[in-house]
Amino acid sequence: MARSGNQKLKLLYLLKILTEQSDEEHCMSAQALIEALAAYEIKAERKSIYDDIAQLIDFGYDIVLVKAKTGGGYYLAGRDFELAELKLLVETVQASRFLTVNKSRELISKIEKLASKAEAGQLQRQVYVANRIKTANESIYYVVDDIHRAIQNNRQISFQYLEWNLNRELVPRRDGKPYQVSPWALTCKDENYYLIAHDSEEDKIKHFRVDKMAKIRVLEESKREGAALFERFDIADYANKTFGMYGGQEETVTLLFENQLIGVVMDRFGKEAAVRIRDEAHFSVRVRVAVSGQFFGWLTGLGEGAMITAPAAVQEAYRIHLEKTLAQYAQKD
Repeated sequence: MARSGNQKLKLLYLLKILTEQSDEEHCMSAQALIEALAAYEIKAERKSIYDDIAQLIDFGYDIVLVKAKTGGGYYLAGRDFELAELKLLVETVQASRFLTVNKSRELISKIEKLASKAEAGQLQRQVYVANRIKTANESIYYVVDDIHRAIQNNRQISFQYLEWNLNRELVPRRDGKPYQVSPWALTCKDENYYLIAHDSEEDKIKHFRVDKMAKIRVLEESKREGAALFERFDIADYANKTFGMYGGQEETVTLLFENQLIGVVMDRFGKEAAVRIRDEAHFSVRVRVAVSGQFFGWLTGLGEGAMITAPAAVQEAYRIHLEKTLAQYAQKD
């Protein structure tokens, strides 16, 4: 009988079988490997299996032989990722709102291939941990790639920036007039992906939701601007003081908290925040924040346990914010 054309690829197919079908809980005997190779029209005998596995081990693959009366055999032990690490990657992909449902599934499918089929089943169960809202922008991969290319080549970009209308459609802002900025960094915040860039028209740092960027172009003729503003730029600090990634006038504010809220403050501002004990029940913190409705909303969510003590202008702005909110619920005659 003529030899199969796959016979020359025997070692590669053997490695493929061990990668896909074996793990610590699923060993494959020599006979099982012979049968699996037969599915690819490759003939093998026990001795050749032993020799082939020895060659793979010599080459550097971590293949383990488990000796047992039942259930013994070979499995591929050395993998680039442990199962726990793959689960973490799947969770991260699933939780990322800036990835569409389709792109999430594509990525998770690729991650599954890094595990055995049995372990991939465990990863698949991780996909449905929650019903999270995903972006609708299918081109986000290409947007991110263009941004990275522009940063690497020190070039500006132009794009349309989208927003939702009442018909639940994403439409361009400014009647479609493109934005032109100098991209400097990308960051994740509140499960969204943001571009941090310099706006030359206003000579200031701005941020944009990546999943709301469309028709992006790398402007090969335009070099980036704003280098001086980014010399000492700290992305983590910027994200922490920009609540919900909504812009606002930056102010240094002093906040008074009940002691039980120290964990909330550390999570929000980091352990380097300037905390001072005020009395047995309270502490204060002096931080730089972007004063906005989102900042006031965060503070309101903490209730009576938090208040602004300085400066007076921000304290007054917060009072007006609360009064306007309360006025919407005032009883009418």
